Amino acid sequence: MRPRRLKNEINVVPYIDVMLVLLVIFMVAAPMMQTGTVDLPTVGKSSEPPKDPIRVEVRADDDRLLVRGPKGEQKEVSRKELAQALVALKGTDPATPVLVAGDKNARYEAVLNVLDELKQMQFKRVGLETVRK
Repeated sequence: MRPRRLKNEINVVPYIDVMLVLLVIFMVAAPMMQTGTVDLPTVGKSSEPPKDPIRVEVRADDDRLLVRGPKGEQKEVSRKELAQALVALKGTDPATPVLVAGDKNARYEAVLNVLDELKQMQFKRVGLETVRK
């Protein structure tokens, strides 16, 4: 009787079966995946600022904000007082435009906090004020 010899081969058939099953699963699942869409802003669409906006100035040096009303009134407020000042200036018109003027040396987070506050207050027309070159 001959002694049994060890086989030094790898059977790849089960691996090929698994790979084909995974390929079919990914081919079926890929069209079902939803991709996110990004609605990019356009530049130069509005050449002039809106009439009589409320203007919120974010300064670079401190946490104080300057709120200017549509009739020229202005008030220096903290972030906590911003909501009260905007409600007083907004009045009954929900479509009152608001421009956020951030100093170019201001922290990005400070400008975003103001924009978030405006979103929570449900202002419909909010823009960032810029200077033309």
